[in-house]
This record gives sequence, C-alpha cells and structure tokens, in this order.
Amino acid sequence: MASAETAPPPPSNLRRIVAASLIGTTIEWYDFFLYGSAAALVFNKLFFPDYDPLVGTLLSFLTYAVGFAARPIGALVFGHYGDRLGRKKLLVLSLLMMGGATFAIGLLPTYATIGVAAPVLLTVLRLVQGFALGGEWGGAVLLVSEHGDAKRRGFWASWPQTGAPAGQLLATGVLSLLTATLSDGAFGSWGWRIPFLLSGVLVIVGLWIRLSVDESPVFKQALAQAEARQATQDGQAAEAEKLPLVSVLRHHWRDVLIAMGARMAENISYYVITAFILVYATTAAGVSRQTALNAVLIASAVHFAVIPAWGALSDRIGRRPVYLLGAAGVGLWMFPFFALIDTGGFGNLILAVTVGLILHGAMYAPQAAFFSEMFATRMRYSGASIGAQFASVAAGAPAPLIATALLSDYGSSTPIALYVIAAAVVTLIAVGVAKETHHRDLADVDVSTEDRPAEAPTADARIA
Repeated sequence: MASAETAPPPPSNLRRIVAASLIGTTIEWYDFFLYGSAAALVFNKLFFPDYDPLVGTLLSFLTYAVGFAARPIGALVFGHYGDRLGRKKLLVLSLLMMGGATFAIGLLPTYATIGVAAPVLLTVLRLVQGFALGGEWGGAVLLVSEHGDAKRRGFWASWPQTGAPAGQLLATGVLSLLTATLSDGAFGSWGWRIPFLLSGVLVIVGLWIRLSVDESPVFKQALAQAEARQATQDGQAAEAEKLPLVSVLRHHWRDVLIAMGARMAENISYYVITAFILVYATTAAGVSRQTALNAVLIASAVHFAVIPAWGALSDRIGRRPVYLLGAAGVGLWMFPFFALIDTGGFGNLILAVTVGLILHGAMYAPQAAFFSEMFATRMRYSGASIGAQFASVAAGAPAPLIATALLSDYGSSTPIALYVIAAAVVTLIAVGVAKETHHRDLADVDVSTEDRPAEAPTADARIA
C-alpha cells in the first residue's frame, strides 16, 4: 500500500487546512498573549493593588505562569484523545475552552469589587487557558503536517506557527490602539476588558472554519490499521494500543527529552523579548508603555513574515541546521538586545526586538515539522504535545518571573542576558544530538526505530 504522503492533497484543500490551523492558533495565541500583555500593564493594579508596583507585577506574572503549569496537563489529555479519536475533534474543543475562558476574564470583577476572590477567579480562568493551549499546538501542527506535501512539510507546517506572532500582533495591536485612544483612567477602569470580550467574536469565526476541514488522512490510515491489528491481538497488546502515553514513554522517551531541550531557548527568549520587555523598557529604560507596545507590534509583523521563509529553508537544508542557527543567534543577541533598549530610542527598541524575533523564528519555524517527524502516527499527538508543553513549565512559564526578579535583585540586564544564553546552550546540545528528520515519511511503520539499532518489534511498537 502506498503511504498517505505519496499523493499530496489538492492545493486548494491544503490551503484550507492551513487556513483552519492558522486562524485557530492565531485566536488561541491572541487569547494567551493578551493575558500576558495585560499582566504586564494593568493586572498588577486591578487584582493586586495593595502591593509595591514591582511586587504587584511579579504577582501578576505569577498568575500568568499558572497558565503554563496547566499546559502539560492539557498536552496529556488532548494528546491521549487526539491519538485515539482524531485531531479535528480535539481542536474544536480546545478553541471553545480557550475562547470561553478569555471572554470570562473580560467580565471578571476586580479586587476593588470582590476582594481576594478576584485574583482567585483570574487564576482559575488562566488555568483553563493553559489547559486548552496545551492541547491546541500539537493538534494544529499535526493537522497540517499529516495533510501536507512531504517535500514542503517544513514550509506548510510553519504556517500554524505564525499563529503565535499573528496572535501577538493582534493582541498587542488592540491594546496599543486602546492605550492610544483612551486615558489611563478609562483604560484601567473598563478599556482593558474590550480585547478579552472580542475573543467571543473571534471564536465563532474560528469554529466555522475548523468545522469545515477533514480529519488527517495519515491518522485515518493508522487508525484503520490499528483496528485491524486489535482484532488479532491479545488483551494486553490491545490495551497498549489504547494508551498512547505509555507507548510514547516506552519508545520515544529520548525524542521527548530532545523536544524539551529544543524548546528551552525558543520559549525563554520569546517571553523575554515580547512580555518582559514591557516591564524592562518602561521601568529600567524609561520608555513609555505606548512606545514599548508599538515596538513589539512592528517586530511581530516581521516575525510573522520570516517564519514561513525559515520553514522553507528547513526543507532544503534540514531542520537541525536552521534550529541551531536560531539558538546560537538568540544567545549572541542578548547583550546587544538590552544595550539597544537602554538607549531609550524608538528605532533601537524596534531593532532590538525585531532581530531577536527573527532569530527566534529560526527555531520556531522548523519546530512543527521537526517534532511531528520524531513520533509515529498513533502516538504523535501525545509525543509532540508532551515534549513541547512539559518544557514550557520550565521555560516560558517562569521566564518573565525570573527576568523580573533578576532585575529587581541586581538592577541590571546582565543576569537576564546570561539566563537566556544558558537556555541557548541547553537547546544547542539537545538539537545537536538529535537525528535529522526532514526526509521522514509520516506514514512510515515506526519512525522511532528508523535510525537506531534494530531490535525485536513489539506489538505496541508497530503503531503506524
């Protein structure tokens, strides 16, 4: 039987799949990043008003980090059912959960109205956001990767990745518009709610598009083969087929660790460059809130544009060289990054953030295809999601917290730059020991043993 990737889908169908994944991930990241920007700008005053401004910001970022803590749980749950039931159903559920939680934040009473219950409810809704996003990323990139043309998988799979800068662009753009047109009093009183309530409209659009796409053909082929095997397997082997997480940890533990290491520099650098900068630029460098938002806005537009280019390059020269370039580059850029911000000039601020995000894109663009190609079909959702989201707990979750604490303790950007450089070293090691994957066919019987010493296959290793 020919593999599912030997006959690419019609271009119009593939573009519809890409559009569905991109719009969905854009909405989900809009919701997630909107919280991060609001945490840096207003949540310290609205939900933690009794603290010193910097301490209030730290507490605000702590609720921000809670969302990351829920992402691995979302990865486990969505990965398990996504590998058993399909990618499409879980993507619809993740979009509903994320949009609903974000809309509810827009209706949430503040500390001045209901006291300590306000930050508690805020934290609960942030947990829901993190849980949903933990399941969103893996499904979105797999839906494109498993539909797409194998020779251009890096390019096509990078488009859902542009949902991150697109969501950042949308969230920052809405906030920038509101802060430019409203007084500080009006924005702090009611204006901050508008972008959260806007999520309800965006979710309706996203659902309409996502419900129109088909399930992954690679997954449907693997599911049919698995059902045929279960008819002849004993009870223990059949049960193993129903537990993708067990198979991931048994056959792909090395790939999970590589994915986690690969995420360290990518995740930490991104949140330092886009979230912590709103604190650093306005406090240490004396830049206005509007100026900092505008710099992130412009840089996010460039970030969106370069990600598909990096993805296409990974199709030509491989995932690892592009990823390694990004990790090394972002580490080397950290000292110039802060030096440019310290000048207080708008042009230098734009340059600092833009170059940082271009280098980040060299890691983020091939990541979708790279992680998808590490895992076999019936455990791919679980494997890719676990590797990506468990790393976020150690990487992106504490990054703004650690950076803010370092700034508070040392009053200097040097420790923060060294923090990002250390993460870059971890990523260079992880990607350096990884196997190149861009030649792999996602419909192969078992990509986990493709480049390793042969061993006797087990019933639940023959999964795709």
